[in-house]
Amino acid sequence: MLATCGARKLPGENLGDNGGQGTADYSVLEHHNGPVRTGVYTHPSFTRKAASGIHLDFTTALEGAVNAQPLFVDRRGAGPDLVLVATELNQVSAIDASTGALIWRRQLDPPLPQQRLVDAIGPCGNMDPIGITGTPIIDQSTQQIYFDLATPDDARFGRHLVYALSLEDGSTVPGWPADVGALVPGFRDIVQNQRGALTILNGRVYIPYGGHAGDCADYRGWLVSISTLDPSDALAWSTAVAGAGIWGPSGVATDAISLFVATGNGADVPKWMGSEGVLRLDDGPTFSGLPADYYAPLDWFTLDEGDVDLGGSGVILVDLPKGNPSELAVAIGKDGKFYVVDRSNLGGLGGALLAELVSGGAVTAPSAFSTANGTFVTFSSYGGVACSVLENIITIRINPTSPLTISPIWCASAPGYGSTMVTNTDGMSESIVWAVGAEIDNRLFGFDGDTGALIAVTDELGEVTHFTAPMAAKGRIYVAAEDRLSAFTVK
Repeated sequence: MLATCGARKLPGENLGDNGGQGTADYSVLEHHNGPVRTGVYTHPSFTRKAASGIHLDFTTALEGAVNAQPLFVDRRGAGPDLVLVATELNQVSAIDASTGALIWRRQLDPPLPQQRLVDAIGPCGNMDPIGITGTPIIDQSTQQIYFDLATPDDARFGRHLVYALSLEDGSTVPGWPADVGALVPGFRDIVQNQRGALTILNGRVYIPYGGHAGDCADYRGWLVSISTLDPSDALAWSTAVAGAGIWGPSGVATDAISLFVATGNGADVPKWMGSEGVLRLDDGPTFSGLPADYYAPLDWFTLDEGDVDLGGSGVILVDLPKGNPSELAVAIGKDGKFYVVDRSNLGGLGGALLAELVSGGAVTAPSAFSTANGTFVTFSSYGGVACSVLENIITIRINPTSPLTISPIWCASAPGYGSTMVTNTDGMSESIVWAVGAEIDNRLFGFDGDTGALIAVTDELGEVTHFTAPMAAKGRIYVAAEDRLSAFTVK
């Protein structure tokens, strides 16, 4: 069973049938279909038999590369369902989810040219231009979408602006955008990149930040929150050590009480100060610094020296029936280790429940799902260890033993480095693991969640980045590439 706090719906989490509490709403309001980041999409049409006949429904042209996951708004008969896509050209599009027709498109501030990084801090970065990178968040109660964009600035070289747009027509909500560098003391816009997914908790939108590729200049792991009611109300926390970016695609996870992030490599200092860790923060954000609220491996300094970030995937929250403890947080690092910690007590230095080498490393978003055969985490890796070097999709079962153990269950090949997602028909049955062979094969693959047998494969999709994940709703699967949104149907 996944982390759903019983039948209660977490903010932004799509339970498909609303946990039995009303009319079905299949909206996908944030990364991996909810704040626990498990990446599971439920609809009765997602059978394995139907998936074997997957076919292209439509494509819609996009302008600019896409690193953010598309989102979905279920209008429940009040208008066409919408797919929202944001690009590195700072363009946001609302697309009819059934036909691919463009409903509205906003071109916002110009994106930040990579040359601005070179001018300010030297050779740095691996994207050009830099615009909207992290997956946005939709507040269904206000019908607004929030996201961070990067744009040039004469005084600061670059700025990070957090926008709120109306879902109705894409207009900017009055009072927005929020200028992060102007609102947050010590935040230096040009050295920070915004890759991780956003979330909302208690009326505040949370935005994680790390550095640019190359780990240039004095960036830090920042978590900034802005009130959804007052964009001038900004609060922030950053790591004590330089570096330690919060850059994994899953960004910020929440169990509706606390916030969970994973950090990367920091400056080579002899005392642990926030790098290579899983951290739990209180709303605000605030961080206690107590061992119960962080975990870092004993070899954190070696990971720092080797730029082998524990925070390559972000954190996903998983519940393990019959486990003791049963409420877990999982991270998969660039070091190839599978880290499991107790969400109620992260354990401090060396305090993981389990830290086991299973792969050649991961820099994509994992998924977690349950079947009658157990609770699983599936992810795309560089291969090796638990699988052959040609098999990059790895599925691990978490066993409710004492002490806790894990078992590699199956491996498969989707040539590339794409993030995963999982579909099923009722929350448990007919599970299918989906992944794009991003940046190499660029096709969508579907695998039997219990055995790893290949069920479906599509034609080539265009260049898909390893940060963007596929998304599913109402019998369709949506994948964003550099120049198009592709929609596939399994009905």
